[in-house]
Order: sequence, then C-alpha cells, then structure tokens
Amino acid sequence: MSDGPVTKPQRNVAYFFDEELCNYNYGGGNPMRPHRHRLTTNLVKGYQLDEKMRLIRPRARSREEIMYFHADDYVDFLTSVTPENQEEFMMQMRRFNLGPVGEADCPVFDGMMEYFQIYTAGSVGGASLINEGEADVVMNWSGGMHHAKKGEASGFCYINDIVLAILELLKVHQRVLYVDIDIHHGDGVEEAFYTTNRVMTVSFHKYGDFFPGTGALGDTGHAEGKLYSVNVPLQEGMDDESYKYVYEPVMQKVMELYQPGAIVMCCGADSLSGDKLGCFNLSIQGHSACIEFMARFNVPLLVLGGGGYTMRNVSRCWCYETGRLLGLDLPDEIPEAGYRDYDYFMDTHRLRIAVSNMKNANTRESLDRIRTSVLENLSTMPPAPSAQMAPVPPKVEQVRGVLAAEERAGLGPG
Repeated sequence: MSDGPVTKPQRNVAYFFDEELCNYNYGGGNPMRPHRHRLTTNLVKGYQLDEKMRLIRPRARSREEIMYFHADDYVDFLTSVTPENQEEFMMQMRRFNLGPVGEADCPVFDGMMEYFQIYTAGSVGGASLINEGEADVVMNWSGGMHHAKKGEASGFCYINDIVLAILELLKVHQRVLYVDIDIHHGDGVEEAFYTTNRVMTVSFHKYGDFFPGTGALGDTGHAEGKLYSVNVPLQEGMDDESYKYVYEPVMQKVMELYQPGAIVMCCGADSLSGDKLGCFNLSIQGHSACIEFMARFNVPLLVLGGGGYTMRNVSRCWCYETGRLLGLDLPDEIPEAGYRDYDYFMDTHRLRIAVSNMKNANTRESLDRIRTSVLENLSTMPPAPSAQMAPVPPKVEQVRGVLAAEERAGLGPG
C-alpha cells in the first residue's frame, strides 16, 4: 500500500554512521540509548538502502573544533571528568549540569567525550559535504542534540552538534534554516542564534508543564534576530492531520520569505505515538511527511535525529524516512532474510506503527490562533537578509577547481 507520492530522488544522498557509537552507554536506566542507532542502521541495511546511497564513517571532531561553539572550560571539564574521578569535580558538575549515573539526565559515563566527538562528526561532516557540493541530502540519525548550551549540558545533550553543523554551513551559505520536529523545544539551537538573521529557527513542540519549558509563541528573537525565531507551541495528543494543518502553511511561508541556502532538521522520534517520554500521537507517515515537505523545495538538506525513547519505533521511523528521502516506498513487512535484528520487532514485524486513541487537546480553534499568529509575524519579516559571506573554505575552492577543469576537458555534464 502506497503512502502517497514519494520525494523526488536527490542527486546525491549520504548517510553517516559509526558502529563504535553504539557501544557507549549512559547507564543507570537512562532512557537515552545510543544502541538505537545500530538498530536503525541494521534495519536500513535489511531493506538494502545502504546500496542506494553513500554510507560514510565520520571523522571524530577535535576538542578545538567543538570549541567553535562551546566554552573552553566546559570542554576541558568534559574531557577530564570520568566516573572514577567525578568526586573531584563535584562543583563543576553542578555548574555544568552533570551528575552521577542513575541520578542525572546528563550523567558522567565512560568514554563520553569520544561519544560526543563521534556524533558531532556526522553532523559537521554532513554540513561539509553540502558545502562542497558532494551531497544534496545528508542523514546523521545519531545527531540532533538540540538542548546542549554553550557551557551546559541539558536533556541528555552535552555537545550541540546542530549548532556546530550550522556554523559550518554558514561558511558558504548566507542563510540557514533550522526546523525542529522533536516533541521538545529546540532551546539550545534557538538560544545560540537568537540575535542573528543568518539563521532562522522554527520549532514545533509540546509546550507548558513539559521539558524544557521554553518556546512560547511570543519568543521571536532579539536585535537583528527579531522575527527569526519561530515557536509553535502545541498540546498533547497532536495527530497527523492537526500537525499538517499548522506545519505546512508555516513552513511554506518561511521558505517563501527566508529563502535559505541550506536546511537543517532535528527529527526527534519522541513526537511519535507511544513514545516513552512523549505525548503526541503522530504516525511514522505523519512524522516523515514533515521531512518530505521540506525535501521538495530542493534545497540542500541535513537531517539529524534527536529524541526518541521507544527504540523499536525510533528505528522504524528513521529507516522509513531514509527510504523516503531516497524516493522509495518501503514494504511494510520487515525483511527477515539476512536481517539480524528481525526478532527485535516481534511485536508486529511491520515497519509502520499504529497510533492510539488518545484525546487530541489541540482544538481547531487553538490551532487557528497559533497558525494565524505565526503567519502574521512572518508577514512583517523584512526581505531575505543579505549578509557578508564568510571566506569560502579552501577545500570548497579545490572541488570547484576540479569541476571547472573537467568541464574544460569535456568531462563535465552535458
């Protein structure tokens, strides 16, 4: 059964994954499980999607590269503290919002700095591929740590790979659009770019008595960034139809007015129905429709993960979305042959999930108020800003030089 028109296949699709990442563990029953990325990639391989795109192992980012955004003393602390010596760092742990395993959302665990460097590498590496013109769509499902601040861990997030990837994109692109469909507000990314018009942030999230408690409708940016932060606060029970009713007109208007050179998406799967920490009621198809809608604009797209705590459904969702970004409509029956995690999906052995009958607290009237307010704010936004471009990285110039030489030699397109 078809789920509707598939996204037009892009010229080049890349997928970042490092098996080593999945060996790290937050410990103590923490709901953030890096193992979900192995499940996702094994499912991707089960559907043989790895044969239809570039599968890339990222190069771990250095401490110095992470300091492009994060405070030096914070990175020094993350590099130095371990479960064995953490008692020597209790004051700094409180300052930077970390704690012991089993007692904190952001625990000190073995090898954590290496873990941060790996997931950040996929996001920054993906941004570099886009800058170099080597990919149109890049996926790094291990990225999307949108709560991390310049000098503070928050909500299972320590290093904000999204901010670092956007900073990389800004080396080449005048304007970068950030879209967040995780159920939690993308506070760390919004905060980083709250006073600039070079980056527009748009977050659709549960608002109210819910972590992190930010992202009000009236939070729209400051100084040069005024109107370039967009928040769409929602309530529990959000279903596919209601989400589409708000999402598509808002994002259509954003694209018309802002005209970004690149798009970054945080696609946390905790907005799916049945998530352990979520309270929305989206199907996998409804979640994916948000990504597909942005892909149809044919602007370079960096797709990242984020939250998601019911691991079976997280891996289903991100595999399904990988297929859609490749222009494929995947069979609902999970392939058994050669797929080593087949028994993990014994609940249904199906790719798509059933939604619940939970009440949708988002009435049409409340959604109309939100949609109207956001669209009115957008209508007062000035034309797409023209910013002084940062110097083009030498590697990009090298790629352009090779392409020009090929064209002169008659090896180029046409």
